[in-house]
Amino acid sequence: MAVEDVRQIRSIGVVGQGDVGKTTLAEALLYTAGVTNRLGRVDDGTTLLDFEPEETKRHISLAAGFHHLSWKKYEVTLVDTPGYANFLPETRACLRALTGGVFVVSPTGDLKIEAERIWTWAADEKIPLVVFVNRMDRERADLGTAVGDLTKGLGARVAVLHHPIGREAGFRGIVDLLTMKAYAIDGEGGKPRAVGVPQELQADVETARTTLVEAIAEVNESLLERYLDVGELSPDELREGLLEGTRERTLVPVLCGSASQLVGVEQLLDAIVDYVPSPTDLLPAQGDDPKTGDTIERAPVVDAPFSAFVFKTVVDPFVGKLSIFRVCSGKAVSDGTAYNATRDVRERLGTIYKLEGKKQQAVGQAIAGEIVAVAKLKDTMTGDTLCDEKAPIVYPGLPDFPPVISFAVTAKARGDDDKAIMGLRRLTEEDPALKVHREEQTNEILLSGSGQTHIEVAVERLKRKYSVEVLLKAPKVPYKETIKVSAKAQGKYKRQTGGRGQYGDTWIQVEPLPRGSGFEFVNQIVGGAIPRQYVPAVEKGVREALAGGILAGYEMVDVKVTLYDGSYHEVDSSEMAFKIAGSLGIKNAVAQAKPTLLEPIMNVEVTVPDECVGDVMGDLNSRRGRVLGVDTRGRSQVVRAVVPMAEVLQYAPDLRSMTSGRGVFQLEHAHYEEVPVHIAERLVKEAEAAKAQEKESK
Repeated sequence: MAVEDVRQIRSIGVVGQGDVGKTTLAEALLYTAGVTNRLGRVDDGTTLLDFEPEETKRHISLAAGFHHLSWKKYEVTLVDTPGYANFLPETRACLRALTGGVFVVSPTGDLKIEAERIWTWAADEKIPLVVFVNRMDRERADLGTAVGDLTKGLGARVAVLHHPIGREAGFRGIVDLLTMKAYAIDGEGGKPRAVGVPQELQADVETARTTLVEAIAEVNESLLERYLDVGELSPDELREGLLEGTRERTLVPVLCGSASQLVGVEQLLDAIVDYVPSPTDLLPAQGDDPKTGDTIERAPVVDAPFSAFVFKTVVDPFVGKLSIFRVCSGKAVSDGTAYNATRDVRERLGTIYKLEGKKQQAVGQAIAGEIVAVAKLKDTMTGDTLCDEKAPIVYPGLPDFPPVISFAVTAKARGDDDKAIMGLRRLTEEDPALKVHREEQTNEILLSGSGQTHIEVAVERLKRKYSVEVLLKAPKVPYKETIKVSAKAQGKYKRQTGGRGQYGDTWIQVEPLPRGSGFEFVNQIVGGAIPRQYVPAVEKGVREALAGGILAGYEMVDVKVTLYDGSYHEVDSSEMAFKIAGSLGIKNAVAQAKPTLLEPIMNVEVTVPDECVGDVMGDLNSRRGRVLGVDTRGRSQVVRAVVPMAEVLQYAPDLRSMTSGRGVFQLEHAHYEEVPVHIAERLVKEAEAAKAQEKESK
């Protein structure tokens, strides 16, 4: 059923750290709303939202799942997002498309860094949130513990709407503190139904309700005055206060229950439509005018010019590319046209679809606030803006996530390299956090991502979707060579055969340059010692020798080369002879200039709980790292350091083991530094051995 009123639309993300039951809750919401007649279970692999083979194998969400439901004449799109660190870039992208979120937390007090990051991102996007404390039937479950995590750990000002009935295994229902109605399971395996508030909870419930009403009253001055005058607020005033507090993010409604037992799920659906604001209650979307660069806005109303943001792409080898977008303003119509303002191209919109897990439902149109998809857009990518060409706008792209781990990739079967690269590039269209590039110096194809599991999943998808198997290995470190002092040397090439000979004679000086300067060639030949036409050949020989490495086969950089003298033969000299002479000259000069190796140094930011800081700092020091400082971010500590790349190629699993999965890190290239002597000697010996082995094999 098409929705005509934007106020009836909710696009809700189910967000939070991993292993708090987000997918189970989303499935319970769909079941309660009558979308399905069975409750999907993650452990059984029967969910509508985790349908990819890699997800059913691991029992976790690896990508966002989409479905929609109707509840009290409202149309709700549910977006079930990943919660594990390796797949958080997907969650970050989805947040751009939401009008609200259900932040799922554990009742046992184990708030993780992933939860803090998602909470911060939601604040950045100004997304209204309600909290659902799930799994109240688990051992050590305690609503007070969860609320403490929210208030102390995340700085949330909460309005607790539910009071639990029973504890841990005895948990069987909730009391709605706004309506003072109770809902509990009637018998084993039964569904929650309305019951009376248990007598033994009356006093606690009254106290909890008073606390709730006071929290809502403080949302604005008029409500507070009303409460102080009367001592109570009407149901309408409570609802309006909660809606305002949620919209302004000054108050966070907190509900509790058990998704697997359906306790609190119906009340959560009510909260989504009652306390999460509609798109029209939110601020207009801001973007840039592609012609002038000025900031412009689009209100989330149907009669505004059409605009949409593409936040996810799915590539299917059989169906093709599916672009998923949020309509920010106006409406999109099937078989219409759109202008991609990001890339300055027109796109033909085919059928517009609502997403239903792994299926799609064709619809005629989509209006502001809705999340829909369209197939086979030719030029549109994730992060692009679609709009009315007469009213162009470009919305900000998605934030970039620097890779934290890389592997060298080779096809398992001979001749499959091109096929593997093509498949991997298709995967990067779906997952912008996945990067594929060829390292020029080592000539390796590198697959980079957010963690080892991220890479492993990509390899599994490559095999399933594109029938290519690849092998992963640690990448070679792109060492470089340089010199430490100046030196001069002759490079002379003289060869006499039966006919015309070869003759080239060069004198070359090498000097070290500041780090990062690269290569500089200076011609100081005077008096015609070397004819002008042969100088480029000398430079070419020098460049090729430096590129191939002189000490251990790595590119030599930060060197100034001066050609200052030489000689030639009128008959035997040639470009080839001077090219070889230049190569010999640079090798002879470098050998006297104290050549050494340089290694890439990485900037590292490691975010960990307080109790892990000492272990992490000690580990970084053991990796030849230098700790630059420690900053506080929320409940976590951020350790900043510089570490040689060679020491952090496999840092992700080591950090996970060291912090019990609670640490995350980011890497970026900083600069090159000289390799310690004992390591440089080992690398040179290894290079010489490899070269000798290669000669023997030939």
